Amino acid sequence: MVSIKQKAALASILVTVVLTAAKAAVGFASGSIAILAEAAHGLVDTAATVLTFYAVRLADKPPDEEHQYGHGKVESIAALAETAFLFLVSGIVVTEAVRRLTGGGHPVEVTPIMAGLMVAVIAVDYWRVRIMSRLAKETGSHALESGALHFAADMASSAVVLAGLFFVWVGYPMADAVAAIAVAVIICVMSWNLGRRTIDTLMDRAPQGATEAVMEAVGAVPGVVGVDSVRLREVGTDTLAEITVKVNRTLPLERVAEIKSAIGAAAAGAHGGTVTTVTTEPVALDDETVMERVHLTARRHALAVHHVTVQHLGERLCVGLDLEVDGALTLGEAHEIASRLEAAIGGELGTDVEVETHIEPLQVEMLVGSDAAATQVTEAATALAALAATTGQITDVHSVRVRDTAQGLVVTYHCRADPALTVEAVHEAVDTIERGFRRSQPRVIRVVGHTEPVRALPSPAPSP
Repeated sequence: MVSIKQKAALASILVTVVLTAAKAAVGFASGSIAILAEAAHGLVDTAATVLTFYAVRLADKPPDEEHQYGHGKVESIAALAETAFLFLVSGIVVTEAVRRLTGGGHPVEVTPIMAGLMVAVIAVDYWRVRIMSRLAKETGSHALESGALHFAADMASSAVVLAGLFFVWVGYPMADAVAAIAVAVIICVMSWNLGRRTIDTLMDRAPQGATEAVMEAVGAVPGVVGVDSVRLREVGTDTLAEITVKVNRTLPLERVAEIKSAIGAAAAGAHGGTVTTVTTEPVALDDETVMERVHLTARRHALAVHHVTVQHLGERLCVGLDLEVDGALTLGEAHEIASRLEAAIGGELGTDVEVETHIEPLQVEMLVGSDAAATQVTEAATALAALAATTGQITDVHSVRVRDTAQGLVVTYHCRADPALTVEAVHEAVDTIERGFRRSQPRVIRVVGHTEPVRALPSPAPSP
């Protein structure tokens, strides 16, 4: 499908060919070096607009295996080639104009057709400048931007030629050559400005002020500890950003991914069209606790630990933890895993740290089972309620479920406790229930007790 950029470039080619042919015919008929310069300029315009058409067509292609960042820079190359063409034409025009000035001039016949042609050319160029400037702004196309600047130069040079023809008509024959030199100067100035911007793009110069804006926006993203570097470069309509930030090393990967996504949004908000590649560097914060560092070390080794306790015995640090491993492993295999974890914790906290590991079996496969008979559920509920009563803290055993699996029974229940009790006290009470229940029910392999705070009773309605 032909894009709007390609349509604009194709229409520009057709218009340029028609105007160039008209300028050449009038220039040869009148002998005006200024109009012939415009015709020569038109020939270069034709080549340049053809180049622009193919450039935007190629730039619209998606990235491929050989051009993994896309084809956007081909527009900058086309703009640079167009700049070189313009300088070449300017040199030819100045040379001929100087020859005529030093040689005593050349007769030029000014006719209404010449003046009408130049007025029509100015009107067409004005229309082209407006259209291509708008499209260049909408699409971010360097090739269309160069085309718009090119036609602005055409419009200005045509106005100079028209002024030169007027002075020739009133009796100053040298005005034609002077107008031609003025046209060449205008073309050179416009070409220089365009070439400088194009070279900046090809040399990967960062857009002015964009780096500071992106760095400030990224630094304000929650979770970013520091911004190490922000590097920007333009490729077609996109600005590619390579951003390196520091984040807390204890964060889970999901949170780091969220931070990266937020950084991309912040960068795009600070500078439109920014496509980010974010690198995160984990750093240790000053307020990291020993427990956080132990859990971090375990996560690095893809191990599950719980019940971590930390003791300071004078100058010595002691760490105890429960390590969960596949229950099907042999003791030797499990001990090897525990030893590796203990060494890693020592490397994190210091070689003089004392680490003690309690190994527990971890269920690694899904249990397949079914609901137990109603009589079993009733018996379990009665036994759990009786055990809860002995604790003096756990009440209202409800929502009891019993599932029968090939490995044994899995029992879950809900209960209530005083909301003012500590978690430690409630956990000890629930553990007491579990131990007593499993002693009385040998087939039970797992008991899960979910404790809820006792619900406050609604206040009685006031007496009438």
